[in-house]
Amino acid sequence: MTDRDVFLPVAAQPGVDALVEQAELGEELGYDTAWLPETWGRNAVGTLSCIAEGTDGIGIGTSIMPVYSRSPALIGQTAATLQEISGGRFRLGLGPSGPIVIENWHGVEFGNPLRRTRETVEIVTEVLSGETVDYDGEYFDLEGFRLRCDPPDPAPPVEAAGMGPKAVELAGRFADGWHALLFTRAGLRDRLADFDRGSEMGGRDRSNQRVTLSVTCCALADAEAARRLVKQHTAFYIGGMGTFYRDNLARQGHESVANAVYDAWQDGDTDAAMDALPEELLERIAVWGTPERARERLAAFADIDGVDAVAVSFPRGADADQIESTVRALAPA
Repeated sequence: MTDRDVFLPVAAQPGVDALVEQAELGEELGYDTAWLPETWGRNAVGTLSCIAEGTDGIGIGTSIMPVYSRSPALIGQTAATLQEISGGRFRLGLGPSGPIVIENWHGVEFGNPLRRTRETVEIVTEVLSGETVDYDGEYFDLEGFRLRCDPPDPAPPVEAAGMGPKAVELAGRFADGWHALLFTRAGLRDRLADFDRGSEMGGRDRSNQRVTLSVTCCALADAEAARRLVKQHTAFYIGGMGTFYRDNLARQGHESVANAVYDAWQDGDTDAAMDALPEELLERIAVWGTPERARERLAAFADIDGVDAVAVSFPRGADADQIESTVRALAPA
């Protein structure tokens, strides 16, 4: 049975308390894991610490923590600490983010994201083992240190985000799971094949690896308002967050749409960008409508073979009431 997760809002919330309350509601409604992104808002580590203290059973995790904003050793220390604070409920989701965030916000050269992600995953895994870390990589050279506290038992899973074939293959080969975003069913099948191939290359036990698909969702009594929120959010990611989401959609056979949305958004015409995104395609990558209709649409994503968890995500423009309406409407049966 596919897990049902909740992806806490990427947009700014009134306070940390609001995010804790959303995670508590997710726990009350039976969601399996509450994921928290880290972009240029609140620090995920402090916020997840508060969430861990405010909840009892729901899993917690980062999706994603950028691999450029902390050293791999610090990420490993952080994962060990959050696993301790949460009583074994933590999952670490890592990824490169993108050059807009990494270079313009963190002031770090984006470089080779595949190699940096691989090295980070490998080093973090070694740190969490409690053994002395000796690592000779292209980006990182570590020698002679180990955790001076007891390593977490069990160690938290270390998962990786990715959209392109090589990034997803890397996740299958080196990580404990893959975080997917902005995929149609057909597009996801292609990348799942890449993940399975990577798992085989790495000699991994595929049954122990978790694929989490994040789906932008909005379930409201006003179906048109829900549709517009989802469409604006999707157009923003394709057109305004660098080229990765555009290219991801193009690889799935929608190049002309991806380019039209991107070009319009870059020209500052957000309405034209939204108009360039066909309704039929939007329905294949997102969920919206009345609560009943949204539940039907989400079920189509939960039924995809190879997907272990579907995470209910929210449009960046949704307010607290709209987020709560969606969380309640799409809760596990």
